[in-house]
Amino acid sequence: MTKAPKAAGDTPAHLVVVTGMSGAGKSVALHAFEDIGFETVDNLPVALLHAVVAAGDNRSIAIGIDVRTRDFSAEQLLRTLDALRQHTRLKIGLVFLDCDSEIIGQRYTESRRPHPLADDLPVSVAIDIERRLLAPLRGSVDLLVDTSRLLANDLKRIIHGEFDAGAKRTIRLFLMSFGYRHGLPRDADLVFDVRFLTNPHYEKDLRPLTGLDDKVGAYIAADPAYAPFIAGVTNLLDPLIPLYQREGKSYLTIAVGCTGGQHRSVYVVERLKEWLTSRNLSFDVRHRDIPRSAV
Repeated sequence: MTKAPKAAGDTPAHLVVVTGMSGAGKSVALHAFEDIGFETVDNLPVALLHAVVAAGDNRSIAIGIDVRTRDFSAEQLLRTLDALRQHTRLKIGLVFLDCDSEIIGQRYTESRRPHPLADDLPVSVAIDIERRLLAPLRGSVDLLVDTSRLLANDLKRIIHGEFDAGAKRTIRLFLMSFGYRHGLPRDADLVFDVRFLTNPHYEKDLRPLTGLDDKVGAYIAADPAYAPFIAGVTNLLDPLIPLYQREGKSYLTIAVGCTGGQHRSVYVVERLKEWLTSRNLSFDVRHRDIPRSAV
């Protein structure tokens, strides 16, 4: 159990249960909660949840509960959380981390760690069993995060945005470029498709470059469709961002996609980055599918 500073009040300000698929990032999520002052407990038996809450000593608590837990039962966990909601003043949240089965399998192969349900079973079978065990929880969550294509920092950003009560309430923006051939980013709030712009991929000299290179940028900017498009996007975002903030949204993910995620989407995200900087807005940038050697 990791200790954190006390919160004001007579009871823990927040109780968050972190659950979901093994290999989906629960350890990263719990570390993110530690970063914002939560006390964290991992692999807690459901039967001990009441006792941990009672001993919380005015602290916000994040607890990891999943199929590793002895006598795990999704139904029992839901009943316990319902009872706590009725009999405590805690702000109770249930966070579910999901991930594509194929990617989970790859993660276990790369790490050479055993899946908690594998025993003598293939990992793919263990993953299917785990999905069935967790299914009742997935439909009752307060926050569902698919980590299939998220970096650890992306997951931390989401956790901080949702649960950091001490953070300034100015909205945090996240810009992402991506390639449609590699799949849509599942955590995107707004998606802009720039596949209509002239594609540098078909220019021999530009193909190995990226949207971070001046030659590629000049080529894209010369497309007559580019200027009205970028003006339209910024004119749309200018009034939208304050409205999202007014509604209490703490972070907003804006994704821009082209075919491969190397040229057009990267260039447009870089231009949006300049525009956000001119508005003194706080943001992060990730070029999801750009070749690693180019970053």
